[in-house]
Amino acid sequence: MFRIRDLREDNNKSQKEIANLLGLQQNSYSQIENGINNLQIDHLIKLAKLYNTSTDYLLGLTDEKKPYPKSHC
Repeated sequence: MFRIRDLREDNNKSQKEIANLLGLQQNSYSQIENGINNLQIDHLIKLAKLYNTSTDYLLGLTDEKKPYPKSHC
């Protein structure tokens, strides 16, 4: 689902490692990658920070991998 599997594999991370980072069980994270369960917004943000990309990229809304500039608000 989305690009999270490709990014995880490109970064040599296991599903268990990412699941632990998100506070999930490995099987729950696997279900997210396979499109069975939805990705929560807070998990989406954590993954974007981990992979240094935008949430739009993770969701497939853009092909621009580079993250947006940080807001000064």
